[in-house]
Amino acid sequence: MAEIYKIGASLDSTNSPKEQEQILKVLESGNSVIIDMSDTTYVSSAGLRVLLYSYKVAMSKDLKVYLVGVCDDVKDVMDLTGFIEHFDIYETMEECKAACGLNDK
Repeated sequence: MAEIYKIGASLDSTNSPKEQEQILKVLESGNSVIIDMSDTTYVSSAGLRVLLYSYKVAMSKDLKVYLVGVCDDVKDVMDLTGFIEHFDIYETMEECKAACGLNDK
């Protein structure tokens, strides 16, 4: 099972602790997390750490972190840092839900 968590316009040092806490709550409940980044246009190094830490926690629990709606600028940064290889990335929520076997709720 996977739960959707939406991130706002940026993922940076000002909101990373809160976002990480919320993502970890999903993972601690035993669910994989679908991170909706369709409104996110900026991810700082602090934000990248949140994503990578979430991935590591998910892997330790045999769960997954899916990313949806990642803009090209953020994808470029993730590609340059090598982070992109750790995530299943989908253009749309419908695409992700289909790949995860979730029905449209």
